Amino acid sequence: MLEKEINFEEAFKVADEAIFAQSGKHISDIEMKIFRGAWQDKTYEQIAENTEYAANYLHRMVGKKFWDRLSDALGEKVSKKNFKTALQRRWQMSQESVDRSFIATPTEAIATPCLEFSEGTVPLNSPFYVQRHPIEERCQQAIAQPGALLRIKAPQQMGKTSVLDRILDRARNANYRTVTLSFDLADSTVFTDLRKFLQWFCASVGQLCGLPNKLSEYWDDIFGCNNNTTVYFEEYILPESTTPLVLALDKVDVVFEHPEIASDFCRLLRAWYDIARRSDRRGAIWKQLRLIVVHSTEVYSGLDINHSPLANLGAVVSLPEFTPAQVQDLAKRYGLEWESDTELQPLLDIIGGHPYLVRKAFDYLYRNRISFLEFAAIAATEAGPFGDHLRQHLWNLQHHPELAAAFRDVVMANKPVKISSERAFKLYSMGLVQLQDNNVTPRFELYRQYFSVRLALT
Repeated sequence: MLEKEINFEEAFKVADEAIFAQSGKHISDIEMKIFRGAWQDKTYEQIAENTEYAANYLHRMVGKKFWDRLSDALGEKVSKKNFKTALQRRWQMSQESVDRSFIATPTEAIATPCLEFSEGTVPLNSPFYVQRHPIEERCQQAIAQPGALLRIKAPQQMGKTSVLDRILDRARNANYRTVTLSFDLADSTVFTDLRKFLQWFCASVGQLCGLPNKLSEYWDDIFGCNNNTTVYFEEYILPESTTPLVLALDKVDVVFEHPEIASDFCRLLRAWYDIARRSDRRGAIWKQLRLIVVHSTEVYSGLDINHSPLANLGAVVSLPEFTPAQVQDLAKRYGLEWESDTELQPLLDIIGGHPYLVRKAFDYLYRNRISFLEFAAIAATEAGPFGDHLRQHLWNLQHHPELAAAFRDVVMANKPVKISSERAFKLYSMGLVQLQDNNVTPRFELYRQYFSVRLALT
């Protein structure tokens, strides 16, 4: 019989269990990024892309220690180059010794957490996806309209991309063509010039539609970049589609970070939306395009709140937190039988219904088999399950000292605090506060505990 090759999920489980058995600590989020990147044969430079970490830091400070930890756990020297082979051997040995009488039933298998949850998007076939009623239905109805433009916005890790995947899946089932372009894929040099940016945009969408680059045939600098882009879509990309084309633009907040480009790009999207409202020949062409614009609201912290880039454009959906009923339902899927609101409330007090934090908490409780009191004691610490999430917020605040100072006042107070409307809006957009009339409070007790310590030191 041929030896089965270990897959990513199995390899990660073997590595995580071995490290935990040896050190009492699981693989951290940043170590998982290195593990996943190494599994995909990426260099440290490639792994560092789209993170706040430098490649040298990942290599020297994190990667080296991680491979040493894994070597100790497996009892043999492993590195980024040979760890797959070592994990394959360990996994094969475990498979040969499995007692088949303990194989999980289908019901039990559903209650086993997905080890990839912390990577963000919840897979389409995951039993741990929480449906967002009636938001998903509203989004589906929106893109069914000719020439639609749908905006999905929320702070990071609120489930935007997971919702987007469901919308696109339903669109494909309705026989629409779907294309997703993430602006995370653009090199930094793309954002140095509007012409370069829009040509990259045109070529990228065309490539995703399976069309060769024909910019040289349609681009004439005398007409300006926005007009050239419109012509490229109107005369080349859109006529090639016999069914509606759903174009999903993800991570648009990356564009907002470059105001000189964002302004023209947003005017371009507005123009397309307006053309599609017409009843002439051009309008008929643009009615074929259904735009979905997805962006995080943290970017508002650095923008003029009086000039929102896409204000009053299209249908807008802001993703809310999970309801208590949704949190309780997800707890059951993780095998955490919390039958009443009384049992659930202490968790909601700490992290509310924040999708990422809730899934992270349930996975941590499931895998570590600790009591809720033990979990609550470490939740707001650097060693807790939310360390990376909290440090990302801290990093954002450190780049905006005026917001850090305002938030320090909020977390230090034991009652709602009144701050300037601009700072309140920006902190709210970052997902850090709740608005109560003209006052604000920390969004979660988790944030009060963590930031009252960290910001007190600044």
